Amino acid sequence: TFSLEPGYATPKVDVRAAVIRNGRILLVRENSDGKWAMPGGWADVGDFPAAAAERETLEESGFVVRAVKLLGVFDANRGTKANAFYHAVKLVFLCDLVSGEAAPSQETVDFFDFESLPDLSMQRTNPRHLREVRAHLNDPLRPAAFD
Repeated sequence: TFSLEPGYATPKVDVRAAVIRNGRILLVRENSDGKWAMPGGWADVGDFPAAAAERETLEESGFVVRAVKLLGVFDANRGTKANAFYHAVKLVFLCDLVSGEAAPSQETVDFFDFESLPDLSMQRTNPRHLREVRAHLNDPLRPAAFD
């Protein structure tokens, strides 16, 4: 598979949306492992990353959001189980909740207090990502984190 690729191997891009309502964070329950993560997924070729995070949030939760700030760029292969055949970069965006209602498609949707989070889908959303979200909520001028 890799030998057929003309050019350099490049990473995939995973986008995540940090959506806050009344101090609680929006999480979706992943079908693949039954655990919880910020809404998101792989960006498609040609996507603007922020638009991909907005689209994934709508598809997974029913909420229309607007990305307002890049919170962090993380190496998705470090700190958790590495991806088997590819490398990935995770972009986490702070998103404003514009409209909509929880309308789960294939995932369950809920808002959680940061102090009482459910079991996390660690490759999708881990404590480091959530610490960064909270740090940005406490300091709106904080620059984006990066590996």
